[in-house]
Formats: sequence, structure tokens, C-alpha cells
Amino acid sequence: MNLEELFSLHKEQTIEGRYLTLDAITPLLEKLNTNNQVEVIGKSVLGEPIYSYKIGTGETRIYLWSQMHGNESTTTKALFDFINVLNSGSDFANKLLETFTFYSIPILNPDGAKLYTRENANKVDLNRDSQQLTQPESKVLRAAFEEFKPHYCYNLHDQRTIFGAGDTGKPATVSFLAPAYNEEREINESRTKAIDLIVAMNDVLQDYIPGQVGRFDDSFNINCIGDTFQYLGVPTVLFEAGHFPNDYEREITRKYIFFALISGFKALSENDIVINGINKYLNISQNKVVFYDFMYKNIKINYDGIEIITNFAAQYKEELIENKICFTAYVTEVGELENYYGHFEYDAKGAEYTDDFDNFPKTSQKADFYLNKNIKFVNGLIKG
Repeated sequence: MNLEELFSLHKEQTIEGRYLTLDAITPLLEKLNTNNQVEVIGKSVLGEPIYSYKIGTGETRIYLWSQMHGNESTTTKALFDFINVLNSGSDFANKLLETFTFYSIPILNPDGAKLYTRENANKVDLNRDSQQLTQPESKVLRAAFEEFKPHYCYNLHDQRTIFGAGDTGKPATVSFLAPAYNEEREINESRTKAIDLIVAMNDVLQDYIPGQVGRFDDSFNINCIGDTFQYLGVPTVLFEAGHFPNDYEREITRKYIFFALISGFKALSENDIVINGINKYLNISQNKVVFYDFMYKNIKINYDGIEIITNFAAQYKEELIENKICFTAYVTEVGELENYYGHFEYDAKGAEYTDDFDNFPKTSQKADFYLNKNIKFVNGLIKG
């Protein structure tokens, strides 16, 4: 199977970028609703509809939800790309539809999606509300789980650009987790199934992004939805769409999430899952906070009359301005920054730092500065 070609054929061209709201996906759902596959299964805090989409007649039930965190849209894009495959009429699609019944919630948190926030409109992180169920969106997710009775759960998220795949110096473009079901983080039958599925997806992704797959921290928190569903005996896989070099719109990462979805369901449908893949799973590099968006090395700074050579880092802040996500770079750290990497790195080789303020890179200051007074950096990057 040519995954590149499959993605090119079925990529949903009407949605792109980081800002994805109900306004963008409602026309897609209307187009897909040829036989009452789309339902409104609840309302958000602000009264927005929460949609589900169901397709397939197979015995194995798959439950997928995306944008539980409103500002994490990459997996929503990949989910619609995958849904397009299911509706393609191909032999592969028909095999999947005969094997599985897919039940998806494309945007669980429509208020957060519109506001471009992690939390819902009540400023509650829905992924910490799986026990108390204080929010309408949490109740919708749990009610659908109990009614659908899935055999597998897919918990679809984005992660920040700060994560690398271990100490390799490579970004964690895609990360997975088979959540723990207890404090001891033991491996039971349910968690083993999730682990084996992750191993199958990782085996494929390594052909495309070698060394860029991470394993998310498995500390147990029963308030997290993945831990809860794993505790309830349903194999659950956490997806984290991360950074690919120069892909801040997450359009390349979107493709690799699509590859993971396709390859995982292909392996499940063909019963081509390695059993007891725990060692291969543990060999996936652990996610580590080792990246900044920008790293500037060997900068000369006049510090209280003393010239020093140091490094500093800057990070993008994502800001919603006039319905568009703007990336603004701010200084975050100054110092040796040993064992850290930058997605953009610049070796100043002792060039002198100056700016329009105090000629010192202060934290929370915009990354606009000069080197040797003739190289201008604006929003973190060299200007002109």
C-alpha cells in the first residue's frame, strides 16, 4: 500500500492550518450525512452542537475523539482524511467497513476550538474531568462510550514543539501512549492490546520519520480520560501530533497521523499485530522536553559592564488575531542551555547583541534584536 499516494488522493482540501472550528467542519459533516451517519449528541457550554459520525458494519467497535483540547486540531484534520478513505469505495475501504464500526467525535470541545484554548468555555480541562464529569462535553464523551461499548479507544491530541524523541535531537513528530490503568503502571490484557497496536503503527512510521516517534509519559491519573477508559478495561491509545521541522501549521504531521491511523487499522483488520510487543514499545524513545523554537548560541552581551558569551532561547506564542493564528516569538531562557536544541539554531560566533531596550535578552521580551548592529532579527528570524 502506497501511503503517500493514499494521502494525496484523500486529503480533505477544505481544512488546513491550526485554527479549526465547527464552521469549517459543518459543511463536511453535511456532505457525509448521506444516511443519518451524523448525529448531534450533545451541546457545549455555550450551546454549540457536538457531532458524532458513525460508519461501518463490522463487529470491532472503534471510538475516536479529537479536539478535546480546542487548540489541538491536527488530528481532526487527519481524521477527516481517514473518513474520506472510508467513503472512497475502494476494496481497502470496504474491508475496513466490514471489519470495524467507527464512531468518531471530530470536535468534542467546540467552544475551546473557537476561542483557540485548551480548556472549554468554563476554563476546565476536559482531560482532567473524566471522574467528576462536571462539564457537558465530558458527559457527552462518557455517555457515548457507555452506549457504543468500544473495543478500542483513540484519544487524539496535539503536543507542543518543546518535545523531542528522547535525547536524539529529533523532534517527537508523533507520540503514542498506552495509558496506565493503575498507580503501579502494570501491564494487563487491555493495556497489552494498546501497546501491541502502537508497536504496529510505530513500525510503519519508522520508515517515514525514523527516530521521530516518541512515547508519552505514562504516569497514572484517573482524572485523565485515557487512564479512565483503560481502567474500565478498554484498550486505549493516546495520539500526540507534534512538530515536524518548519511545519508550524502541522500539515506534514497531519500526514503522519493519517499514516498511523491507516496502518493501525490495516494491521488490526489483517490480524497482523505482534503479540506481547512490550519490549519494542519500551524501545520507543520517551518524550522529553528538550526543544525551543529558537536557540541563539555564542552571543556577546554586555552585562553590568562585563562582556560575556552566552546563549538564549525563544519560543513562539500562538495568538488568535482576527480568526487567524499568529506566531509571536518571545525570549524564554538565557544561559548555557546544555542538552537543549532549537528548531531554528543560530551560532552568532561572538557577535554582540543589542536591542531597542536594555541590550539584554529579557524573558517575555519579543525576539526582535540585532547582532553586531547590522544583522536584524524580527520575530526570531533574520530579516532580509
